[in-house]
Amino acid sequence: MKYNFDEVVNRSNNFSAKYDERKKKFGTDDLLPLWIADMDFKTAQPIIDALEERARQGIFGYTYRPDSYYEAICNWQEKRNNRTIDKSLISFSPGVVPSMSVLVRELTDSTDYVLIQTPVYSEFYDVVENWGRRVLENPLVEKEGKYTIDFQDLETKLAMRPRLFIFCNPHNPVGRVWSREELKKVVELCIKYGVTIIADEIHSDLILWGNKFTPTVHACDHAGKHIITCLAASKTFNLAGLQASIAIFPNDELKQKFDYVWKGMDILRNNCFSLVATEAAYRYGEEWLSQLILYLEKNMLFIDEYLRENIPDIKFCIPESTYLGWLDCRKLNMSQDGLNEFMIKKAKLGLNSGNTFSRSLEGFMRINAACPRVILKQALDQLRKAVEER
Repeated sequence: MKYNFDEVVNRSNNFSAKYDERKKKFGTDDLLPLWIADMDFKTAQPIIDALEERARQGIFGYTYRPDSYYEAICNWQEKRNNRTIDKSLISFSPGVVPSMSVLVRELTDSTDYVLIQTPVYSEFYDVVENWGRRVLENPLVEKEGKYTIDFQDLETKLAMRPRLFIFCNPHNPVGRVWSREELKKVVELCIKYGVTIIADEIHSDLILWGNKFTPTVHACDHAGKHIITCLAASKTFNLAGLQASIAIFPNDELKQKFDYVWKGMDILRNNCFSLVATEAAYRYGEEWLSQLILYLEKNMLFIDEYLRENIPDIKFCIPESTYLGWLDCRKLNMSQDGLNEFMIKKAKLGLNSGNTFSRSLEGFMRINAACPRVILKQALDQLRKAVEER
């Protein structure tokens, strides 16, 4: 079927964090929210149909995960990424961030370092620091908007023997799809220094422009023995509110450590809707996803063209993946606090501040482009007007 991503969906009764938490996050409701990473698009119709059918049953008791649930996950990965998964090494979690948090707690001690590559999703800091562990940064190198890995610095940091490396593949917020060659260097260095990788691959289905995503476990021979992969259907199919993800382990020992924590909190099952939605997404959602990606590509081109023609002081490097755009606003010559205030009070936009992705970063913002193009145009028009009036 043909999906209409131009449809503006009224989320005023949706209990949407993106909209209903504006005052809490930005101090005002009077702005256009393009921050938190969910989409303003309805999900695939087969998912909606499956949820409606489940709701009509009228009983919402404790839920068992059937073999078909695991088969849907494994078949999706096999088809799209040529990855064969042992379903006995799959664990449930309410989300990728909770998975990473539990892994940091269970696999590190209070004196340990955990390595991250900045700028990166702000929760990478949180899942380390909330447990009293120390963040070790391997800053990415930016040249003309393109980000690459500083391998010399990476080896220096790995030589400090962090216990874990939380690796974002594809990368949020800079939009890189790491090449097989880059992944091979990363994984081989981690093996050399005995560092376990937690691979956050939640954006791995949102690949733009025909770029090729390589699972981190495919980086080199024996890579899989050193990697825990975190995945979910939530970003791909706009299902974050259903709170379900998986972690894939290299061995049963690590899996049991992870499962023990959730067992201790009696968090063992999907809710009945996340179970149905996840299976429907992976079995029947590919047509919707293909159309979504084409729409996102056009949105990214629209941002790029608009900024070049109307706000040339803000630079935009078209991402290779995700629906998140990374805006370089350094030529506006503002401090980060000044830039945040400008976006909120003058442009009336709710974006993510760049220094949440790297504590020392100045002059960047993240914009969520997963919205109808008319909304995106409104946001950019507001930004243009604010810059012109400044």
